[in-house]
Amino acid sequence: MYHPFPWLRSIARVIVFLASCTLLGLYINQLVLTLLVGTFGLLGLHYWRLYRLNYWLWHSKKISPPTARGIWSHIYQGIYGANLKNRNKRKSLGEIIRRFRQGSEALPDAALVVDNSSEIIWCNRLARIELGLRWPEDMGRKVYDCINDEQFITFYQANRFQQPIEIISPINPNKVLEFRVVPYEDDHLMFLIRDVTRLTQIEKMRKDFVANVSHELKTPLTVINGYLEMLPENGDLPAPMMQKAISEMRSQSIRMQSLIEELLVLSRIEASTERAFEKRVNVPQLLWQIHAEAEALNRKRLHKIFFDISPILYVYGIESELRSAFSNLIFNAIKYTPNNGVIEVRWSLEGDQAKFSVRDNGDGIAAEHIDRLTERFYRVDKARSRTTGGSGLGLAIVKHVLSHHNSRLAIKSDIGKGSEFSCRFSTELTLLMDQKTTKSAVL
Repeated sequence: MYHPFPWLRSIARVIVFLASCTLLGLYINQLVLTLLVGTFGLLGLHYWRLYRLNYWLWHSKKISPPTARGIWSHIYQGIYGANLKNRNKRKSLGEIIRRFRQGSEALPDAALVVDNSSEIIWCNRLARIELGLRWPEDMGRKVYDCINDEQFITFYQANRFQQPIEIISPINPNKVLEFRVVPYEDDHLMFLIRDVTRLTQIEKMRKDFVANVSHELKTPLTVINGYLEMLPENGDLPAPMMQKAISEMRSQSIRMQSLIEELLVLSRIEASTERAFEKRVNVPQLLWQIHAEAEALNRKRLHKIFFDISPILYVYGIESELRSAFSNLIFNAIKYTPNNGVIEVRWSLEGDQAKFSVRDNGDGIAAEHIDRLTERFYRVDKARSRTTGGSGLGLAIVKHVLSHHNSRLAIKSDIGKGSEFSCRFSTELTLLMDQKTTKSAVL
C-alpha cells in the first residue's frame, strides 16, 4: 500500500544533510566546495541504489529485494509486491490454460481453430489423430494446405458455414468426416470434426451382410440337405455311407458356425461406436497370450515361430479388436505356410511409430491377388481354403480393425519366398512405458 511518509522522511533527510554540509562549509570557510562534494556524494549514493535495483531486476536470481533504508526500501518493497501479484496472476492464468487444455482434450470431437488469415493457431489431440496434423510443426500453416481436399477448399472459400460438410479423411480413405464450423472469438473460426463413417455405412453393411450370408451359407446347406434327402425314412444305410454322410454334414455345420461367428465379429467391428483413442492397450501382454494359442495351433504344422516383442511399447486402442487383428494374421501364417516353415512375429518401434509384422517363408501370393485379399470372402485358392477351414473373412476383419485405429494393412509377397503382413500405428497412438527389460521367445 502506498504511504507518503517515506517520501517526507527522505526529503527531511536530504534537507538535514545539505544543512550539515552548509554548516561544515561555513566552519571551514569552503561553502561551495563542501556543498558540491555533499551533492555529488548524495547523487553517487542514489546511483548506487539505482545500479542495485537494475541488477536485481535483470540479473539477480533472488526473489527477495536488496536491503536498503529510507525511500529505496519503500521502492524495493513496492516492486517486490508488484512482482508477487504478477506471479500469482500468471499462476492463475496457467491454471486456467491447463484446465482449458484438459477440457479440449476431453472433447468427443476433433477441434481446430484458425485465424482470419486461415492459419492454424490451435488443435486438440483428436484433430492431430483424425487429420494427421503434427504439432507444433503445423502451427501457422494454412488450413487448406493441411486439408488438401477440393470439396473442403470450395466449402471454406465460399464462407457459408450454416450446414456441415462431409469429406473423406485426408489420412484414411475408409473414413468419412463431418466438418462443422462455428465462430470463435472476434474473427476466428473453430472446426468441429466428427467421424460419421458408421452412419454412412450402416445401410450398406446391412445389405452386404444379407448378401454375403446368403451366398456363403448356400453351399454347406446344399450339402447337408443333399445327404438328408439321400437318407431313407427308416435310416437304413450301409455303415460306410452313413459314416461319410455324418462326417461331411458335421464338417459343413462347423464351417457354417465358424462363418456366422466371423460375420458377427466383422459386423460388430464395423458398427462399433467405441472410441479407439482413449484406452491404453498392453500389446506385449496381448501378444504373449496369442503366443500360447499359436503354440497349440502349431503342434501339427511344426513351424519355427519367433516372437520378438518390445515389452515397453503400448498403444491407445480397443484391446478386443487388436487381439482379433493380430491373431488373424498370426494364425493365417500358421495355416497357410507349408509344414516346417519359419514365421517371424515382431512388435517394435520404428522411428516414432509402433509396427506389428508377421513374416513367413511360405509359397507367397501372386501380385494380382494382393489388392483384393482384404475383400470379404475373397480366396486366392478356394480349394486350399476349404481344406484349412478358411472363411475368407479374416483379412476383412483385420482391415476394419486397422481402419478403426487409423492404420492400414501393408502386404509384401514374393512367389516361392514368402509374405509379410504389417501395420503401423501413428505417433499419437504410440506409448512407451518405463521398463528396461526385453523379451524374446521361440516356439
